[in-house]
Amino acid sequence: MFMCRSFQRLIRSNLFKPASSRTFTSAASTSAPSPPRSWTPTPFVTETVGGGWHTYDIFSRLLKERIVCLNGEVDDTLSAAIVAQLLFLEADNPEKPIHLYINSPGGSVTA
Repeated sequence: MFMCRSFQRLIRSNLFKPASSRTFTSAASTSAPSPPRSWTPTPFVTETVGGGWHTYDIFSRLLKERIVCLNGEVDDTLSAAIVAQLLFLEADNPEKPIHLYINSPGGSVTA
């Protein structure tokens, strides 16, 4: 059977090898690879409202109940988001309690 040379090269390339035997490297990459960041799927909550329904991501729904979650290593970006949520809830109703749940190994923030 006749196959063109480019097709034969394609078959021998990484695209048709099992995933376990593929290697993807870049000559331009000289620094040590960083560990993969964990990806956590965000669950959604659906509520019936009036004649329809509304879907929230779980963290928006918890914020509506005045619950703030701090998950992960603390850095400037995460701390700014937590402070913004706390300020929003405090301005919304200073009399109601705010619940803060912390699941963090720590971190560092610039003052």
